Amino acid sequence: MSGIYLHPLPIRIWHWTNAFIVFVLIITGIQLRTPSINIIQDYRTVVLLHKYFGFAMTASFLFWFFYYIITGGLIKYYLLRLKDIKGMPPQVFYYVFFIFNGKKNPFSPSTDNKFNPMQKLAYSSVMFVFTPLIIITGILFSDITYFFSLIKTIGGLRILDAIHVATAYIFVLYLVVHIYMATLGEKPHSHVKGMITGYEE
Repeated sequence: MSGIYLHPLPIRIWHWTNAFIVFVLIITGIQLRTPSINIIQDYRTVVLLHKYFGFAMTASFLFWFFYYIITGGLIKYYLLRLKDIKGMPPQVFYYVFFIFNGKKNPFSPSTDNKFNPMQKLAYSSVMFVFTPLIIITGILFSDITYFFSLIKTIGGLRILDAIHVATAYIFVLYLVVHIYMATLGEKPHSHVKGMITGYEE
């Protein structure tokens, strides 16, 4: 294999499993939000799928979290440092302007630093803020009667629903951007291939 080995097998399995989980949650979430859209005929099945895939997302997140704690990857790959903050403007200009002029990416991945500053910011926000938020609100929704006093404390069902749905919209937006960014390698499929083989060109 040519390139740099950036994605270990456990993370590649986690990535594609988590992608499938998120896809099912988005599809079932759309139908729960708009019942007139009959992607799945039986509404009860939709409710159960959304609930249990939500639990699967919780397990997926915990696997990711503890894997990176054990391997030291949380600090190594996700902690924003001063050099990352200084590197944000060049990276933004690259994505907004220079990439369309064929200029070279100012960031080169390595085994010690595989994410550029903007990737770190995006991935850290998703994994440390929005994923825990949608998991916690989803767990509260999973048994409204049992968690009623807690739901009441945070402002009631409407507030819980607003937080959960707004976070879901952020996930959809992130997914669209993530898929687009995945096409910006040496070839349109390079990053996807890297998440299959583990090697980035």
